[in-house]
Formats: sequence, structure tokens, C-alpha cells
Amino acid sequence: MSKPKVLRIINRLNLGGPTYNAAYLTRYLSPEFETLFIAGNKDETEASSEFIVESLGLKARYINGMYRSLNIWKDYKAYREICKVIREFKPDIVHTHAAKAGALGRLAAIHLDVPVIVHTFHGHVFHSYFKSFTNKLFIEIERYLARKSTAIIAISDLQKKELTKDFEICAPEKVTVVPLGFDLQRFQVNKEENRAIFRNAYGLKPQEVAIGIIGRLVPIKNHSFFLKVAKQVADGVQQPVRFFIIGDGEDRAAVEAQANELQLPFEALHWNDDTLSANPIQNDTTKIVFTSWMQNIPIALAGLDLVVMTSLNEGTPVSLIEALAAGKPVVSTNVGGVANVVQEGVTGFLTKPTELTVFSQHVKNLVANRGLREQMGNRGFASVEAKYGYGRLVEDVRQLYHRLLAAAK
Repeated sequence: MSKPKVLRIINRLNLGGPTYNAAYLTRYLSPEFETLFIAGNKDETEASSEFIVESLGLKARYINGMYRSLNIWKDYKAYREICKVIREFKPDIVHTHAAKAGALGRLAAIHLDVPVIVHTFHGHVFHSYFKSFTNKLFIEIERYLARKSTAIIAISDLQKKELTKDFEICAPEKVTVVPLGFDLQRFQVNKEENRAIFRNAYGLKPQEVAIGIIGRLVPIKNHSFFLKVAKQVADGVQQPVRFFIIGDGEDRAAVEAQANELQLPFEALHWNDDTLSANPIQNDTTKIVFTSWMQNIPIALAGLDLVVMTSLNEGTPVSLIEALAAGKPVVSTNVGGVANVVQEGVTGFLTKPTELTVFSQHVKNLVANRGLREQMGNRGFASVEAKYGYGRLVEDVRQLYHRLLAAAK
């Protein structure tokens, strides 16, 4: 009997949870399933995550013209190319990941009568991304695609509620909750060595508290709020603090401009992944350090003392899962699936996106109380290991595939 064939389609290979999810499934569902892994093109402002795919011995096939932004002509060409791939590969399952791949990939699979069509929502664009009319249009499109899909995967219970009740995308029985999965053990090895590498590279003194935010510099990540927090914390604590912005993106110039407005001296000291080094901080008054993208996130997390996230909308926050796996306490806005990851008062603190003073006070308390940082950090790894390990992810999806294939016969 031949192996079931899976065509896995992802928006693009940029750093984040979707790449890890799709790559682990492709690698570890083999040899039971034969998978063809295809991806769109990343934006120029994004760091490539192709190294993640290659580290697992995989190679993605790229769909020219499938970009993050909307472009009717390019999107149509990408749709035609996906149709061609389906005709050639003849998959039993088309499994799409994230919005653009989910739209084009599912439309092609519907058109060509693929037996099983699965889509994973790694987040959604139903609020905080676009204007009201556009949001409503996307909701109607997703409702149509969901009706034609065999199954929908939500990455958290909260996201399932949003899809089935808040936005009424589909019926609850069509949705299976499958949390993301990662290799979290890598955040537990060589922690002291990695901490020394990061802190020596930037010239941090032992008593300096390093606070980091990790992710794309785009409006949805709300770095404006992060800078306001940095200002209140820097002006309100006795301990020396440094804030690290790890990532890059289209909002970089705006974030730098706001740092200047808030009188938060900053330096752009980009991390070099090849040499595991950076230029050290030159000015004692520097409060903000822009590292740009880092592939060696375990090194960054080992060097930080706490991690914050200020997003307006999230699916499952990868940066917080990784922070907890590295034993770091977190302070975050309570949006999307964040509360499924962070245990309030146990592994971190959660606030509304409008509660600047409360958010800042939580950060101040953690800066001032090393014992509290260590107490929360020590609970972090155990809180995420079983729920977000990649072995659980693969087994969940394997069982789902077999169930859907049996029903499709």
C-alpha cells in the first residue's frame, strides 16, 4: 500500500512558529507520510528561517509570487502554480498554514477535488491588522474556505473560541485544537556558557538587568508601547537596566524615531550569528540596543533576565514559549493565546494592552526582585515542556490525518 501524500503549504519561511510547526511535521511524519513542502516568498524586511528547514534535512519548493502582501496578479499566478503542483504530486491531503497559503492553497485544493483539506490558523487577521471593511471581507472569505475544508486546526482553546463563537468562521465540530510544538530542550543546554557569550558580547556588567522583546518590528507587535514601558522603567528603578530589541522590520525607523522622542539613547549593535559576537555597548547612557535578527535565540534568552511582549494580537506567542523554556519570567499583554502559555502570577504577569502603568510596574518589580525573577523562571520550563514539545505536535497531527483519511474513503 502506498504512503499517503501530504502537500504542505506555508505562507513564507520567516522566523516564527509557523515555520517550526510545518518543518517538524514534514520531518517527523516521515516515512509514514510522503510530504512535499512548499512555501511563498518572504519580505525583504524579514529574516529567513530557511536554516530551520535545512537543519532538519529538508528542502522547500518555492512558489513564486506568493508574498505576504495582497497583490491580485501575483496571487493569481501563485494560485496557478499551486494547482500545477497538485496535478503533478496528486496529494491525498493538502495542509495549509497561515492566511495567504490558506486562501490560495485551499482554493486550489477545492478546485482540484483533493480528498482531505486541512488548514492551521497560526493567528488570524480579523482584528488589529486592517480597517473594518477589510476585516469583514476576510471573515467572509474564511467562512467560505472553512465550509470547503475537511478540518480546521486551532493552536489554542481561545483561538477555537474566536473562530467558532466570536467570528463564527465555522462550527466547533470542524475545529481540532493542536498547540504548536518545538524543540524546547535546546534552551536548557549550555545556559551559563550562552549567558556569558551574550553578555560579554554587549559588555553587560553582572548587576545590569537585561530586558528583551523578540519579534518583527511591525505595527501589530506594538513596539511603541514597549518603548513607553522602557521609559517608565528606566526612570523608575535604581538598578541599571538595558532593553534589547531583537528582530527587525518595516517599523524600524519609526521605533528609532520614537526612542529619540522619549529621550531613550539607543545603539544599533547587530548580532553576528557566524561569530557569535557583537560590538559592545559604547555609551553608559544607552538604554535601547537594536540587535536586528538573531538565529541563536537560546544565546539571547540565556543573556536576558526577563522577556516582555507588547502585541495587540497573537496566536500562540513563540517568543514567550521559548522564554519560559529558557527559564525567564515574562510580562505580556493578555491577547490571543497568551494566557494559554503564561500562568498569571506563576511564570509571569499579564495586562491589558492599554494598561501601560500596570505593565511597567510589573517590569519594575521583576527588575528590583532577583528572587522573584528566579522563582518565576524556575517554573517556566516545566510549564511548557509537555504542552509544546514537537513530539506531541507530530502525534496529534498523525492521528488527525488518519482519522480524516479514513472518513474520506
